[in-house]
Amino acid sequence: MKIGFIGCGNMARAIIGGIRKQNLVPAGQIMASARTEATRKKIREEIGILAAENNSEAAAFADVLILAVKPVYMEEVIQEITEAVKPETMVVTLAPGKTLQWLDSTFGKPTKLVRTMPNTPALVGEGMTALCPNSFVTGAELETVEKIFQSFGKTEVVPEPLIDVVVGASGSSPAYVFLFIEALADAAVADGMPRAQAYEFAAQSVLGSAKMVLETGKHPGELKDMVCSPGGTTMEAVRVLEEKGFRSAVMEASKACVRKAREL
Repeated sequence: MKIGFIGCGNMARAIIGGIRKQNLVPAGQIMASARTEATRKKIREEIGILAAENNSEAAAFADVLILAVKPVYMEEVIQEITEAVKPETMVVTLAPGKTLQWLDSTFGKPTKLVRTMPNTPALVGEGMTALCPNSFVTGAELETVEKIFQSFGKTEVVPEPLIDVVVGASGSSPAYVFLFIEALADAAVADGMPRAQAYEFAAQSVLGSAKMVLETGKHPGELKDMVCSPGGTTMEAVRVLEEKGFRSAVMEASKACVRKAREL
């Protein structure tokens, strides 16, 4: 299996890192395109994979072609590579807002398509990715794409209407979590804790809390109640968070994110 990338930014590098770490394919079967020779040199020397001279070369090379470009560039890239994409090639997109119908229309020919929505924790092997195939993709082919994305985290296959919801729930939500960690650390610093130590305490607390949700299978509300002793410090903090609209703010922010994704 040959895997091609159009675009070699942070997310593409995270995917390549997972593929290499899990030894899914040799480095010689991975190719990424780049506009400049300087970037192609970095791809060869720093990442250790093949560098394409142009997007069409990467498209012609690939059995699985990952379009790791921003939504605004998607139409231009597809128009450039359409003729080079083989009938059996699976084209995987990472961009929000670009539906399977839009992608099919833009390619202008029957194409095996898989929409995905990964997130930045992929950079540390803890990504969460939603996948949605079109009707041309077989079950075995979808499993191949799942293996690629499971190399740096977890995956779930979802119906297409939920892809934009995934943007709010996991695609963009690391930013909300980073904001929360920063706020926790700022509060600790305000009470005298050194900043580096504050970030460690706050981040490890979030990591451990998330792991409890995933590994215990308990409802987050039940886990919250386990920490909230009657008349205690945690209950007082939760009371203030509710008073300030914490839960509502998070919900409204996520809903705004989904609305924006649907507009792209």
